[in-house]
Amino acid sequence: MTLMPKKSKFRKCRKGHLTGLSKGGTFIDFGEYGIQVIERGYITAQQIEACRVAITRFFSRRGKVWIRIFPHKPVTKKPAETRMGKGKGSVDHYVAPVKPGRVLFEVGNVPRELAQDALRRAAAKLGLKTRFVERIERV
Repeated sequence: MTLMPKKSKFRKCRKGHLTGLSKGGTFIDFGEYGIQVIERGYITAQQIEACRVAITRFFSRRGKVWIRIFPHKPVTKKPAETRMGKGKGSVDHYVAPVKPGRVLFEVGNVPRELAQDALRRAAAKLGLKTRFVERIERV
């Protein structure tokens, strides 16, 4: 099961920019522990699914997992050995653009050591640097 939008206003979109820091989703809101991305980049739907599977299998039906990102940006690709021109390629896969500070996954109802190990396994599936974060009480 790959994550992708049910419907979108436009089928293809431009690349855009990934400058600056994350605008939202920088705090842990649901669980007690999470992983926060330190560098900017794109996370594919397949990577998100691989992280989810790694965390849930490590917990073995304990705890709860929240996915805080969604791949809404389409990435196009032209077929192999195609000449230049002839327009933009068709949609190949979807990605979630992330900026530094964004919390990717949250876990709860598990001990700290178990959460750390599970999130370390999930971070290994990503191509970006991450760090383990704990919930802080905000006023």
